Amino acid sequence: MWKILHQAGINPAPRRSGPTWRQFLTAQARTMLACDFFTVDTVLFKRVYVLVFVEIATRQVHVVGVTTHPNGAW
Repeated sequence: MWKILHQAGINPAPRRSGPTWRQFLTAQARTMLACDFFTVDTVLFKRVYVLVFVEIATRQVHVVGVTTHPNGAW
């Protein structure tokens, strides 16, 4: 990216005072969630679809849905 900007004659943004990325994420962690949608293949050769959310601050996992046939209503 730096090479492309340099060739276009665009200088990098100046350093800004303020929190670092780590400090920002730590301060915001209480309000942040991560989600994942994945499949699990069972020993009986069935596929199960799982939707989970993770609270970043506490790392608590919430399984909000498990189904064999996901659809719009699910």
